[in-house]
Amino acid sequence: MVSRTTADAQGEVVVLLIGMRIHRFRAVRLWLPVMLAMFRMLRELEKDPARGLRAKVMLTASPRSYYVVQYWESKEKLYAYATAPDAFHHKAWARLNRKERAGELRGQVGIWHETYVVPEGSYEAIYGDMPAFGLAEAYGQVPLEKRGRYAKDRFSYRSQQGPVAGKAG
Repeated sequence: MVSRTTADAQGEVVVLLIGMRIHRFRAVRLWLPVMLAMFRMLRELEKDPARGLRAKVMLTASPRSYYVVQYWESKEKLYAYATAPDAFHHKAWARLNRKERAGELRGQVGIWHETYVVPEGSYEAIYGDMPAFGLAEAYGQVPLEKRGRYAKDRFSYRSQQGPVAGKAG
């Protein structure tokens, strides 16, 4: 294993943070299905890489809060999965919406997500003695020297060089 590496991401990166917060532990019948639905969606996505999920990291923020960092090929593939009638997400979201409208979830379990489309030059990563993780798991891992020793160098890395200033294309 190379000691210091960086992610081999090129172009824009799509990151989805999605999670839940258990407000009342005793409401297991309400929050457990939410958690199990997330696991099922992740299994579905892992079985069908063409849907666009490149990698994920599951995290616990506290005994009450759980979330997943997901790296997607594109925002179009993320939207396509979120709205696909054949995907489990469609069924789970419909069920959740029914419970929400009925007021069953209020005060019991919270859900959230944040999506970021990050242009090239606005992300950088460094891993010391780590297997591929996070962005590097999603896009591959290269020795640090390929992108620059310092964060400022990695931020300025461009996968494709644009036209040189003053030169006609």
